[in-house]
Amino acid sequence: MSFKSIRKSVVSGSFYPYKKEEILKYINHFNNFETNVETFEDIKAIIVPHAGYIYSGFTANLAYKLVSSLKKDIKRVVVIGPSHRVYLKGASVAIYDEFETPFGNLKIDKEFSQKFIDKYDFLEFNVECEFEHSTETQAPFIKYYFADVELVEVVYGEIDYKDLSKVIDEVLKDKFNFVVISTDLSHFYTLEEAQKLDNICLEAIDKKDLKLFDYCEACGKIGVKAIINWAIENNFDTKVLNYCTSADVTKDKSRVVGYTSALIGR
Repeated sequence: MSFKSIRKSVVSGSFYPYKKEEILKYINHFNNFETNVETFEDIKAIIVPHAGYIYSGFTANLAYKLVSSLKKDIKRVVVIGPSHRVYLKGASVAIYDEFETPFGNLKIDKEFSQKFIDKYDFLEFNVECEFEHSTETQAPFIKYYFADVELVEVVYGEIDYKDLSKVIDEVLKDKFNFVVISTDLSHFYTLEEAQKLDNICLEAIDKKDLKLFDYCEACGKIGVKAIINWAIENNFDTKVLNYCTSADVTKDKSRVVGYTSALIGR
């Protein structure tokens, strides 16, 4: 039997439940709420949060559920998130055989991933990025809603959003590919301050205004700017789906984190 290298799940049991039955309880609960949202016929990417499911799971799930109901032909999902633990220049593309999730492992497209590492000098494989939660929190949703797709994990550090946008552009030239941009919004302001800052981000996404991003905070802002830049250059639209904060759950309005989800399509 051949050995398979596995990108282990390291935040299951903290950011999301360790057991699939417990994650299903979350997803079923989220899906009990009626959500009548106008959407696009052709969705190319989503922007989703990456906090614990108790805080941001509903907002993320809303985007995944919409996409799964409209797009039946996705073969490869490229998930892009910021590095929280490791400083790196450029970005790391995971070269494992599989990505572990409580719903079963996702196959990683190593050949596709290696092709990008070989082509772009700002991409590499950094094994220390296997502890990154911004991408891992997306994996259970991807496995649940898209089952047999192949995964590509990109974790970025110090990088120009235009370079990341070039990668996205090449990814989305294949109609069977799909992009997930992972980000949370402002961190640890009062609720009033957080909402002011976050509304600037929401407006920047909605209006596809790259300059507005200079006036808001988001840990995955580079990734968001990269997909918005791609949308501008390729004449795609955006739609903000939901916005919430940690205060909705904790009721603590003194130190708040903001979350949003959005579609990119037409």
